[in-house]
Amino acid sequence: MLTSYTISDLAKEFDLTTRAIRFYEDMGLLQPERSGTGGRNRVYSARDRARLRLTLRAKRLGLSLSEAKEIIDMYDSPRDTGVQLRKFLDVLAVHRKQLEGQMADLQVTLEEVREQEKEARSLLKKSESKMPHN
Repeated sequence: MLTSYTISDLAKEFDLTTRAIRFYEDMGLLQPERSGTGGRNRVYSARDRARLRLTLRAKRLGLSLSEAKEIIDMYDSPRDTGVQLRKFLDVLAVHRKQLEGQMADLQVTLEEVREQEKEARSLLKKSESKMPHN
């Protein structure tokens, strides 16, 4: 028996809104079957659930949804896994470099904040020492 999920099941499991899941569907990341009157009910497969899990993991890594889709789609195709893994490594390397750049920028900003704190403390100490004591 095949396992299936409703949009509410997936929303609850992954702590998402149903709107977010429909957006992922619009992006082509999920492809649920339709049932009920006029195909109003979405029926998600185990494959859709796995794709949603991978999409959310890709988002946490900082990948765009189009990058996530490209990589996830590669795993659906019967192509050589070496090509898929190289592509994934290329995407991860780009994102790692971006994050490292952001981290370097944050380190510079943090050092500037520390210098300003040090200067403000010094000025405060000087101003307090000039105040008459009662």
